[in-house]
Amino acid sequence: MSAAAREAADPPHVPVLLDAILTMCAPVHGVWLDGTFGAGGHSRGLLDAGADRVIALDRDPNVIEMAARLSEAYGGRLDLVEGTFSELDRHARPGLDGVVLDLGVSSMQLDQAERGFSFLADGPLDMRMSGSGRSAADIVGGASETMLADILFHYGEERAARSIARAIVNRRKDAPIETTRALAQVIEAALPRQKPGASHPATRTFQALRIAVNDEFTQLAGGLEAAERALRPGGWLAVVSFHSLEDRVVKRFFQERSGRGGRASRHLPEGPAQAPRFAARSKAVLPSAAEVARNPRARSARLRLGRRTAASAGPADRSRLGLPREILP
Repeated sequence: MSAAAREAADPPHVPVLLDAILTMCAPVHGVWLDGTFGAGGHSRGLLDAGADRVIALDRDPNVIEMAARLSEAYGGRLDLVEGTFSELDRHARPGLDGVVLDLGVSSMQLDQAERGFSFLADGPLDMRMSGSGRSAADIVGGASETMLADILFHYGEERAARSIARAIVNRRKDAPIETTRALAQVIEAALPRQKPGASHPATRTFQALRIAVNDEFTQLAGGLEAAERALRPGGWLAVVSFHSLEDRVVKRFFQERSGRGGRASRHLPEGPAQAPRFAARSKAVLPSAAEVARNPRARSARLRLGRRTAASAGPADRSRLGLPREILP
C-alpha cells in the first residue's frame, strides 16, 4: 500500500484489544466480518494481518460515508455495508472465518457533540446510532417517572435511579430537556457532591439512555445468534464489551453454547443437553497495562472468544443470558 493510501486509511481512534484478537485467532485469513465498524480500526487490523476480505457493518450511515477512502485504500478487500450486526448473517454468505463485535458507542461518535452521546460537550440530546427512530430527548421528555427509573436502574445500574428520574420529571415541567448539558446539570443537582476521582454523576444515566435508544441488548443477543449461524466450523467469534451488563450476556452465551451453562439461576430448570456450538475460553481477556496507558478507553474492556464447532446452529434460550428486562413499549 502506498504512503498516501496508508494516510487515507489511518483511523482517528485506537481499536481496543486488537493485538489480543489477532494473536489468539492467528493465523488470520479468509473472510471476516466486523459487525461494529466505527472508525475502522479492527477492520484495518484484520486486513493488515492477512484477512483476504473484511465485510464491515455499521448502523450509522455517517460512518459508512466517511469510510469510503479507507475502502479504496484496501483495493476492494473491504466491503462497507450499512446494517445492524443482529442481522449480520444476511450480509454475508455462510462460512465466515471470523466475526468481531466491539460493543457500545464508538469513540468517534462520542467525540461528535452533535450526536448527543456525551455529557462532556453540549449538543442535542440524541444518541441515535442510526439517526432514525426515538431519540434520548424523546425518552427523557415523554417517559413516566417509573419508566425512567427502570431504564436507569436496569440499563445503567444507577443506584440513584429514582432520585434522578424524579428530578428529570420535575425539571421538564418547566422546560423541555433537549441538550446533553441540560440533562447533565439536572443529574448533578439531584445527587450529592461526588468524591474526588469518582466518575461523572451522569455517566450511568447517559449509558442507560443510549442503550434504550438503540435497543442494544436485543441487538447483542441477535448478533451472537447471527454470528453462530454465519461462522464456519473453526471460525472465530471475538466480542469486546465495556461494562458488566454486556459482558454478562456474552459470558453466558458462550457458556450455554459450549456446554458449560448449568443454571443461569437456581430458580430455572437445567436446559436440555445439546452438542456444543462453540469451544470458548472460560475467562475474559483483559487489556495489558501498556494498552491502557496508550488508550484509556481500554481500561474497562473485556474480550471473550469462542471457536465455532461443527454442531448445527440454533436459537439461544434468551431467558438464560442475563438480559435486562425490556422496558420501553
